[in-house]
Amino acid sequence: MSTPLPQRHAPAGSPEPIARRRSKPSVLPFVVLWIVLIGAGIAGSVLYVDHLRQRLSEDLSRQTATRIEAMQADYTNQLEELKKNYEEEMAKMQSKVEALNELLTFNKDNMNDKTDNSNKLYTQISELKKQLDQLKKNLDVLK
Repeated sequence: MSTPLPQRHAPAGSPEPIARRRSKPSVLPFVVLWIVLIGAGIAGSVLYVDHLRQRLSEDLSRQTATRIEAMQADYTNQLEELKKNYEEEMAKMQSKVEALNELLTFNKDNMNDKTDNSNKLYTQISELKKQLDQLKKNLDVLK
């Protein structure tokens, strides 16, 4: 017969056997690992949101600058077109005024006591001068 092996007991004051104490896993590394993973996730999220915010801000700045440039170019084109049209109108009016002045001078030279056409010509010239002054004011407003 075989002899029974003696059982090993923990030292006095310890209620559990020695073999059982060694197999119990430690909870502390597991908790530390979860805390590190959660902290890394939060830090990564904060960095990613900051990156997205910066990228969005740069995109908006670029788009705004492009739109402002387009609006400035359009405004400049419109202003140049108005100025060109105004100058053309002024040249037409100036030629009309000069033609009327020549006609008036001719009429004054050929006028006798029976004709009163000079008053009509003076009226037309004064109306043209008023229109010319109005166009000049409009040009000043555009500038």
